[in-house]
Amino acid sequence: MGFGFSTTSVGEIVFNTGMVGYTETLTDPSYSGQILTLTYPLVGNYGVPDPELQNDDGVSKYFESSKIQARGLVIHELSLTASHWNLSMTLDEWMNNEKIPGISGIDTRELTKKLRQSGVMMAAICVSDTEINVDEVMEQLKDATNYNDENFMSVVSTETSEKIGSDKDNIVLIDTGTKNAIIRNIRELGYNAIKVPWNTSIDEILSHNPKGVIVSNGPGDPEHCPDTIETAKELIKKEIPTLGICLGAQILGIAGGASTYKLKYGHRGQNKPCINLDNNQVYVTSQNHGYCINPDSLSNSEFNLWFSNADDKTVEGIKHKNEKCIAVQFHPEASPGPYDCKFVFENLKEIMEGKDTA
Repeated sequence: MGFGFSTTSVGEIVFNTGMVGYTETLTDPSYSGQILTLTYPLVGNYGVPDPELQNDDGVSKYFESSKIQARGLVIHELSLTASHWNLSMTLDEWMNNEKIPGISGIDTRELTKKLRQSGVMMAAICVSDTEINVDEVMEQLKDATNYNDENFMSVVSTETSEKIGSDKDNIVLIDTGTKNAIIRNIRELGYNAIKVPWNTSIDEILSHNPKGVIVSNGPGDPEHCPDTIETAKELIKKEIPTLGICLGAQILGIAGGASTYKLKYGHRGQNKPCINLDNNQVYVTSQNHGYCINPDSLSNSEFNLWFSNADDKTVEGIKHKNEKCIAVQFHPEASPGPYDCKFVFENLKEIMEGKDTA
């Protein structure tokens, strides 16, 4: 059954294993260019909150960006009724308003098995009030740009610098597709967030006199962000306290001499166990990424391994040898997901304040 908006959309189909959080997930810019499959069988039962609600800083309370970023949604069962204390509309109504197609009645766990076996792939989703011309849809899919070749920065990054907050000190946030939760966490630390475009130069960043810098999450291949990589090299060289998150971690890794590669089907969910090699403790993390740092490349880089994935031993966090730069592949800001790793932001604060983080 189709729901949402009647249209045809083409993108890379990926799966997310989270049980809740479809509002935050759909508005995460890291899903730009992708069709999202949710493994949890019932979706939409708590509806969607009011998109206009903002906190005191003017940042959305419940959404990770200003719109749905995924190109389509594939689920098993859609709840046509919803109940929640801050309900504003149903999932179907929201997706129709945002002109995003969705289909239900799909065996999403079987679909997930196929993606795990064959890897993520390009796909088309079509919702129509009339009979669908399959041949025409297949032609659209055939002619579509491959996800790996797309550069999403012009779509997801801010075009101008923006200051959020009125505190004394600044953290510059390089926006390669940032989630609003990162801004909220910067404010909770007690700093202003200066959000700047993905290709902002090091001189422009230094003009804001930052206590530190965060390179955000985002979609696509990190190699498509050459300007950000060059800026990251300067941040490392100048020993400016810096935190990389998700795509930002990959960018910092490349800047420090490591390499990246694409995972077969990525890590997307709120239940991914990661081992902190500093204390051998396991943390449950929220993740959304298709690319990763190559662990074999770290030995010849400027970074040491910090976190490792407990399931597949992939790189989940790195620390620079000068101790001024840290990066995590998971999302310490969660949204949706567990808050077990919010201490990563506190680690950045300790580095900015010149304290020992060991």
